[in-house]
Amino acid sequence: IIMGSGTGAVKETVDYLTSKGEPVGVIVVRLFRAFSVEDFIRVLPKSVTSIAVLDRCKEPNSMAEPLFMDVVNALNSWQENHHPHIIGGRYGLSSKEFTPAMVRAVFDELKLDHPKNHFTVGINDDLTHLSLTYDKHFNLDTQHKFRGLFFGLGADGTVSANKNSIKIIGEKTPYFVQGYFVYDSKKSGSLTASHLRFGEKPIDSTYLIQSANFIACHHFNYLTKYDLLKDAEDGATFLLNAPYEKDEVWGMLPKKIQEQITQKKLKFYAINAYTVAKETGMGTRINTILQTCFFAISNVLPREEAIAKIKEAIYDSYWKKGEAVVQKNYVAVDKTLEHLYQIDYSNLIVGNRPLDELVSKDSPDFV
Repeated sequence: IIMGSGTGAVKETVDYLTSKGEPVGVIVVRLFRAFSVEDFIRVLPKSVTSIAVLDRCKEPNSMAEPLFMDVVNALNSWQENHHPHIIGGRYGLSSKEFTPAMVRAVFDELKLDHPKNHFTVGINDDLTHLSLTYDKHFNLDTQHKFRGLFFGLGADGTVSANKNSIKIIGEKTPYFVQGYFVYDSKKSGSLTASHLRFGEKPIDSTYLIQSANFIACHHFNYLTKYDLLKDAEDGATFLLNAPYEKDEVWGMLPKKIQEQITQKKLKFYAINAYTVAKETGMGTRINTILQTCFFAISNVLPREEAIAKIKEAIYDSYWKKGEAVVQKNYVAVDKTLEHLYQIDYSNLIVGNRPLDELVSKDSPDFV
């Protein structure tokens, strides 16, 4: 039993587990106060033997959390001889993610003869020692056709470009779309992360992407600061904005990035977006250029159709700034495809030689 922000993750996990034959379910509370006992009892299946009630809060000095207390009282007023065993738990404390792996851990706990009551999932509670362990590698991201992570520099236009991409795909394709954008209050000049999902079914994923099949790094220096490829699945596409010539890019990558690309067999594309921006009078705004790269290699839309839709979005976004600005963006789109290239790194690995012997000694170490 749950309400609010964790509902989507629980629904996804229940659908997955029931497809595997497990007898599980979820009751979503839409109206908390006043709590409708009659409606709750009516939707509660008679076959239920165990219930976990999840609250996204911790009330100090209270016997239990609010939703758990209301459910217990509702069950106590039930005029039946059989009462399910009920436990309460907390999720999402300290603004932690609530993922299908954590939901699965709750259902696994309910199977035990003596499940933990007043448990916590998602953080390590070293005071009560009532935290549930969960498989951090379990996720349901593969149910979505496209899962993209875009890492940009605040004010470079990455977030705006991704919002435009969502509009284009949501309006021009049959796909359902979703976007989460992560950045701090000092957005300009700091890291921004865009999480985009597209799929053929409605998207209930209320958490960030854990297994991406497309990753774009719009600022080369991020490769030495962040582990950008840790969530890339095998065979994913990696797009990099690199300020180097084609034959120089591989040698300038940090060693760990080289290892991740080869081990995960990523499709590696690169472009010097700043060169294109300079040639087309765009200054440091590279959002249109990298958005064009995304549509060109992601195959979400046919390339020609995608380019046409990008230009429509450019006009809608910039027509108020004048025809000259619109035309600069149009030229940038056309120039982008001339500068985008795929890097074949297969010839860098020969026989059983260690990768350490093959990478450039000038490569910066990973921090």
